[in-house]
Amino acid sequence: MIDFQKIPSPCYVLDEELLENNLRVIDRVRRESGAEIIVALKACAMWSIFPELARHSDGATASSAAEARLVFEEYGAPAHTYAPVYTDRNIEEILRCSDHITFNSLAQFERFGPMALLRGISCGLRINPEYSPVETDLYNPAIPGSRLGIVADQLKELPAGIDGLHFHVLCESRPQHLRLALEAVEKRFGRFLDRIKWLNMGGGHLMTHKDYDCDELIAILRDFKQRHPSLRLILEPGSAFTWRTGYLVSTVEDIVENGGVHTAMLDVSFACHMPDCLEMPYKPAILGAHDPQPGETNWRMGGNSCLAGDYYGDWAFDREPKVGDRIVFEDMIHYTMVKTTMFNGVAHPSIAIARKSGKVDIIKEFGYEDFKSRMS
Repeated sequence: MIDFQKIPSPCYVLDEELLENNLRVIDRVRRESGAEIIVALKACAMWSIFPELARHSDGATASSAAEARLVFEEYGAPAHTYAPVYTDRNIEEILRCSDHITFNSLAQFERFGPMALLRGISCGLRINPEYSPVETDLYNPAIPGSRLGIVADQLKELPAGIDGLHFHVLCESRPQHLRLALEAVEKRFGRFLDRIKWLNMGGGHLMTHKDYDCDELIAILRDFKQRHPSLRLILEPGSAFTWRTGYLVSTVEDIVENGGVHTAMLDVSFACHMPDCLEMPYKPAILGAHDPQPGETNWRMGGNSCLAGDYYGDWAFDREPKVGDRIVFEDMIHYTMVKTTMFNGVAHPSIAIARKSGKVDIIKEFGYEDFKSRMS
């Protein structure tokens, strides 16, 4: 049990035991499905846990030169890299650090593919099967007019040198959504599947969610593999590795009441430290809090940036918050640290790992020099 009073505030805290529970699930899917599962850094680039992740995965995937280099240097293997656009400025670094590279368009492959092929890098194309279960347009790569991936009408023939195809249309999805995505891929791109070496099914496979049916996922992958036995199947979940493995610890620094609205002012920011809450939007869980019932006081959580909308609500507490109390947000490891900003120069949360032994290791603390160096 983590003693959050002994954790510095603000701080992201990863629970080592919860991470290991997730890795056991991922290992089972790898073992029983025969598919490769690689870590998507876009969800969590916490490289201090790379040695553990590397033991329970088949590599890592990058979306930029910086991520590719981090995989190459800290994960101990070249990256599977996909980015919407490569440039003359970053392509050399990406090729140096990658052994698979996926291109978003035929024009990008024509421009940079020959350089990759000369280095023996396996090249792929991102396709758009024109199906996605994602309802929020901000996160839906298959909306009409999407800039992400090649639609079937644009891919009349497979260019020479292409080893694989890649699609990414899921987000915290279930196995039945993968089944529908694969049906769309076979319908629109099936003529190519027995002519390529690998199919990357992207991320969004939330196999560590308590309600996810891993048996169904394994059956879907086995069935697809039986239909296309020459294909390497690759999944690159991001959230699944660190789903519900940690927290963002904050402190109530003030109580504001205005117009009947109670707000606990925190030393963290939704805009800076939990941007998905505002973008999706979604309401995060807080330890010791629940949805308000009739007659209970509704509490907002207020962020510490000057953005007017830097707040979220509403929660109720068994014991009403007071200045000095810890507010602990749950499930704050994936898509949090990687999306933080230093807007307003607000204090950046520290990063810690809660070990199974009960010890807490502070991995990183941030200060003025970090802010200054980003602004120079």
